Amino acid sequence: MKISEIFYSVQGEGILIGVPSVFIRTSGCNLRCVWCDTPYTSWAPEGVAMNIGEIIDRVRDTGAGHAVITGGEPMMFAETVELSRGLEALGVHITIETAGTLYQSLACNLMSISPKLANSTPLEREGGRWAARHERLRYQPDVLRRLMADYEYQLKFVIAEAADLAEVERMLADLEADRSRVVLMPEGIDADTLLSRARWLVEICKQRNYRFSPRLHVDLWGAVRGK
Repeated sequence: MKISEIFYSVQGEGILIGVPSVFIRTSGCNLRCVWCDTPYTSWAPEGVAMNIGEIIDRVRDTGAGHAVITGGEPMMFAETVELSRGLEALGVHITIETAGTLYQSLACNLMSISPKLANSTPLEREGGRWAARHERLRYQPDVLRRLMADYEYQLKFVIAEAADLAEVERMLADLEADRSRVVLMPEGIDADTLLSRARWLVEICKQRNYRFSPRLHVDLWGAVRGK
């Protein structure tokens, strides 16, 4: 399968923030978020072909107890199922990061689902040529309900402005989601933007009883690869 990068770090978002984990980043995505922080897996996918055994060996060599299969969109690829089973046999905790537009049956301890809001639609980027497709695909409630029913999950929402919360509330009502599993995090790829948005987003989380998540990896290292 095409792998963009494999690296050992700490989880930067969500309910497992700070946990040392090895990240396996697949390359390729069915969406085109305008603010995507890994464009090398979506807008311009790059990577190298690796077999499952090679990937498992890399994970084993780190000694990590947690592994995160991320992307791009790892649920696009049939090989992700075999990879998840290999990680399961290795005995590590498995998180799958997905936008929740596609379903596969695989080994997973935490399905980290990040449904995309309207703020993600690339209305102007590359002349808007991806906008209609992205908008059509970004919210798949039937897929989301199935993922939520079959796996332990968290729902992570990227918030750019306070007005985004109305869409989050509509989605949660539609999905009948467990609000204790909902995580809000600010959109941004630099520490100053994240801090500015975090200050008002924290207040919203306090008012509405959501979890708040920073983007720890950006705070620590900035928008760089392999961290």
